Amino acid sequence: MMRRGRVVHSSPGSIDLARASVAVAIGLVVTASSLAAEGNWPPQAEPAPRAVLVRGATIWTCGPQGILTDADLLAVQGKIVRIGRDLSAPADAVIVDANGKHLTPGLIDCHSHSDIVGDVNEYSNSCTAEVRIGDVVNSKSIALYRELAGGLTCANQLHGSANAIGGQNAVIKLRWGATPEGLLFAGAPPGIKFALGENPKRSNWSAAPPRYPKTRMGVEQVIRERFLAARDYDRAWREYQAHKDKRNVIAPRRDLQLETLVEILHGERLVHAHSYRQDEILMLLRLADEFDFRVATFQHVLEGYKVADELARAGSGASSFSDWWAYKFEVYDAIPHSGSLMTERGVVVSFNSDSSELARRLNLEAAKAVKYGGMAEAEALKLVTLNPAIQLGVQDKIGSLEEGKDADFVLWNGHPLSTYTLCEQTWIEGRRYFDRGRDESERAGMLAERDMLLEKARAAKKVEETSSGTDWKPSYLNDGVHSCALEEVRP
Repeated sequence: MMRRGRVVHSSPGSIDLARASVAVAIGLVVTASSLAAEGNWPPQAEPAPRAVLVRGATIWTCGPQGILTDADLLAVQGKIVRIGRDLSAPADAVIVDANGKHLTPGLIDCHSHSDIVGDVNEYSNSCTAEVRIGDVVNSKSIALYRELAGGLTCANQLHGSANAIGGQNAVIKLRWGATPEGLLFAGAPPGIKFALGENPKRSNWSAAPPRYPKTRMGVEQVIRERFLAARDYDRAWREYQAHKDKRNVIAPRRDLQLETLVEILHGERLVHAHSYRQDEILMLLRLADEFDFRVATFQHVLEGYKVADELARAGSGASSFSDWWAYKFEVYDAIPHSGSLMTERGVVVSFNSDSSELARRLNLEAAKAVKYGGMAEAEALKLVTLNPAIQLGVQDKIGSLEEGKDADFVLWNGHPLSTYTLCEQTWIEGRRYFDRGRDESERAGMLAERDMLLEKARAAKKVEETSSGTDWKPSYLNDGVHSCALEEVRP
């Protein structure tokens, strides 16, 4: 074997043994360091204090009190108990000095896929109402921590848009480091993802296998046929339950897909429908009238401004992009004024991210409604606080800073709609999940750990070169815990 211009003699057995020894050594180092990193970086949430008093802030309540200057907020055991001036704090309260800073409700994203493990689409069928996002949420996703750093506290995790009727959603609170079950927002109404237009008819997916539907007409008929089947299923079960003596009757076969659709018919599950064009929005509104259910939100809804009166009359919310257009043919008529126009016509509008990156800056998405639509600043902030809470059916718990609601709030170092402003602290139910000062102070430890791993890798490389004559080059992988691996390089 030739290496760096000289001959190195070694037997295959010795090379294999050396490789195995190095692999084991590196594996032990990486595993131990990774476990340490997982516990230390990013910083875990602090223990929840019994009480917290935020003092001297400009408070954007997004509720009846409007914007209060030089005001205090007191939370006890995860609930807001009082908002006002010169509040006294319990003896055991954590005091947050917010002089010159701004306090807002936690931001809410009504359309997210941030913490879902693997693909968000179950492509195999045009109706997959039986699958559940809640089974695959990932509480250790680094995206959640980064979104906490942008003031996000709650998100609607949705199935993808490959199916006319997709999977069940999961409304989560961004309780970084909790168990997966600990992310789920207890009491949030269950929902489901529908999709209209190019995605479920798969116009642009040339690699996808053929499957009905292939047209917008087919998308409508898939939804109608499934609801007809759900009606029959519901009737069969009601007839079975009506029999007093069930010994001589056979129960209907249980169908998890149809059970989910029956929940929609009974008003027990919210529909969140991916949509773009006005014609398909009107189609689903007519179909909802036919089967007597309400579409809770039209997601994206980029031509919603054309049918704003119809949306308002149906009581359907619009969870829209702020200013996305021209990225595919369906959205050529999208305009950045849409959110403001729909709001003027009485539609409850929110701005969403559909992106782990954009979810870190939803406050700036709200600011675009001020720029393009002339919306008042306090009303614009509601696009990412109170309005998505209404759309998700949790406005009695979050979305505004009011007595009795969850203590989900964000402390900003400046005006919350300014591009110069940073999120300093993010609290969920009276517990601090993000602190910028703590984050910055602990970065030194992360960098020191990285240097330690580099030195371990270099030492292992020298051992391998000496014992086997094979040149090894360290390859550093940023997977959230800064592990390292070795990549073999042959001359």
